[in-house]
Amino acid sequence: MAQSNPRFGRLIVAMVTPFDDDRELDLDRVQQFTDRLILGGNDAIIVNGTTGESPTVFYPQKMDLFRAVVEAAGGRVPIIANVGDNCTADTVGFARDVEPLGVDAFMCVVPYYNKPPQEGLYQHFRAIAGSVDLPIILYNIPGRCVVNMEADTTLRLARDCGNVVAVKEASGKMDQIKAIIEGAPEGFDVYSGDDAATYDIMAMGGAGVISTIANVTPERMKEIVDLCAAGDLEAAARANEALLPLMNGLFETANPILVKEALRLAGFPVGGVRLPLIDATPEQSARLEAIMRETGVLP
Repeated sequence: MAQSNPRFGRLIVAMVTPFDDDRELDLDRVQQFTDRLILGGNDAIIVNGTTGESPTVFYPQKMDLFRAVVEAAGGRVPIIANVGDNCTADTVGFARDVEPLGVDAFMCVVPYYNKPPQEGLYQHFRAIAGSVDLPIILYNIPGRCVVNMEADTTLRLARDCGNVVAVKEASGKMDQIKAIIEGAPEGFDVYSGDDAATYDIMAMGGAGVISTIANVTPERMKEIVDLCAAGDLEAAARANEALLPLMNGLFETANPILVKEALRLAGFPVGGVRLPLIDATPEQSARLEAIMRETGVLP
């Protein structure tokens, strides 16, 4: 079972990256948003993951982004930098560059596009873990990476690498996730990588969620994970059911298009998205606004 007090908490937000009108980094807004996320109840922040548009934020901009978030957080919550990509040497070099910036941990995604076998995944993550001192969260999302990291590979890394401390599991394979939770060594945490699966994963002993919706309504998601952690699954199920339409609605199109639109509708605009993503259409925005009102996120 996952430990009772996960080192990064139970609600970790996958932060969107604020841009200005020219789609350049808006570092002032980044810092304002960091503060908003912490005050909203997030236990930790992942910077420049998929929700943060990592494919279109280049390395020097990533460094600026990490520095800005670390400064704004001021040690109040752990800051986790997404440094993973599909080249092992590249990931190792970048992680070493980022380590001195004051971040608390790294997230590293399963290598995408080049389709490594399970042994390649193991050696990739082992090489990264052996090159840095900070804790590492693995990120398994076969829907984006094509390859699924199997439970045996995740557990092997958890056992063999002392600084591999958690996994963000977005495979949707509940049997696999259950096997990781049941086989994990003490201190290794399993996080849902999908808001809508959080209740089911925590009911099996998962630690919490690395959340998209926590950009928009952290208080509501925090309620769900806290109730699950307290063992009040009946109340958690009700809170989950009430928020589920928005959890699903935010993914009507590619993430984070509608997360940024939801923040605009909520009165905290963070700019649009960078190509090849495109901003929400008027029709998508209208549907999203209706869901936000239905779920009580907007009055």
